[in-house]
Amino acid sequence: MLNFRISCFTRPTIIQTHIESVILEKMAEEVLLLSSPSESCTSLLSEISNASTRAFVLAFTVGSCGAFAFGCIIGYSAPTQSSIMKDLNLSIADASSILSILYSLFGSILTVGLILGALICGKLTDLVGRVYTIWITNILFVIGWFAIAFAKAVWLLDLGRLLQGISIGISAYLGPVYITEIAPRKLRGAACSMSQLFTGVGISVVYALGTVVAWRNLAILGSIPSLMILPLLFFIPESPRWLAKVGREKEVEEILSRLRGENSDVSDEAGEILAYTEHVKQQGDDRGFLKLFQRKYAFSLTIGVVLIALPQLGGLSGYSFYTESIFISTGVSSDVGFISTSIVQMLAGVLGTVLVDVSGRRSLLLLYFGSYGLGMGSIPSIIASEIYPVDVKGAAGTMCGLASSISSWLVAYSFSFLFQWSTTGTFLMFTTVTGIGFVFIAKLVPETRGKSLEEIQSLFSF
Repeated sequence: MLNFRISCFTRPTIIQTHIESVILEKMAEEVLLLSSPSESCTSLLSEISNASTRAFVLAFTVGSCGAFAFGCIIGYSAPTQSSIMKDLNLSIADASSILSILYSLFGSILTVGLILGALICGKLTDLVGRVYTIWITNILFVIGWFAIAFAKAVWLLDLGRLLQGISIGISAYLGPVYITEIAPRKLRGAACSMSQLFTGVGISVVYALGTVVAWRNLAILGSIPSLMILPLLFFIPESPRWLAKVGREKEVEEILSRLRGENSDVSDEAGEILAYTEHVKQQGDDRGFLKLFQRKYAFSLTIGVVLIALPQLGGLSGYSFYTESIFISTGVSSDVGFISTSIVQMLAGVLGTVLVDVSGRRSLLLLYFGSYGLGMGSIPSIIASEIYPVDVKGAAGTMCGLASSISSWLVAYSFSFLFQWSTTGTFLMFTTVTGIGFVFIAKLVPETRGKSLEEIQSLFSF
């Protein structure tokens, strides 16, 4: 690891020059784009119309329902904590109670599952493919929800939450990767952002329903998106880039024709995918996971890991898991807080989806202080799914997943202690992190809008 760190930064002049040239180029593109927003919107609408094939719409629906299920799981514990403890006759104050200790795991064990899922997500998606992995995650989602809904003991609550955490750890990276690998280049950002928007929608819906629906019924409702996905999985196509990676070249053009329409000429796109995959294979070595730590991937690895971890280190996990406590401490009704938060999240998410392929990824990331849903909610996952070549995408997925899961666990675990220490100090710490993130994005993150995945990956590997 020490050798890696030294080798990654022994040529700062080359890296700095490359980064500065990328930033200047992208800033110029953004200025040109902002001068003609109506043309950009018209082009986006045209791309949406052209991409509306049955295969793509079904695949997008699966991705969106999966993101919605993801959001339902993330948002479940906040509005249900008090009612679960009341129904099971538990008390937080009774620290000597084994049952209470087991219940205290209910919120934190999700992050344990996230870490476990992140450890296997890369290898699993590379081994069995994107679609079969979606099968696995949604089956685990359903089992987890039913374990919670019909739990008579606290350990079953924890087991259900653990299974859901493992599924999220896998799908948090899988979802954006699958959408970016099948979407047209000019629609990729909007498609992935729209899909990820449903994560925020899922959180918002659960927050709102949690104020009026019993926790067991809410768990049953939470299983519906995954149950809807399962029959659709028989009809969605596999990623053409994964097919190229595993040597099924003949299927690449066939899948692209289904995704783009039978009358579309996909020969150039298929040729680009196959040529780049072959180029990557010719450079291949047998180091497996360690291949990701080569000097040429240092820049992309740094960008992906930092962007994925920033939302968590900026306090997202603490806010999500302790929303009720935050609102009560300020004298606001938790029900009013949950509903108002839901409305803001959905409105900002919709706006971010509309703008991501119009103003670009980088610009929206620099609007992070305006709204999480507008930029940092989905765009780190979009960029992380775009920048890694197919030969290291699995390993990169594991690294990004671990970065997100571990940072989420650290914040979720420490938040209650920090909140008791000083509410002002806690949020000043999170503000400092987001300020550092703003500078990082402004200085180092280039724009990826409008480029093919192969062009983006060539840009980041040097």
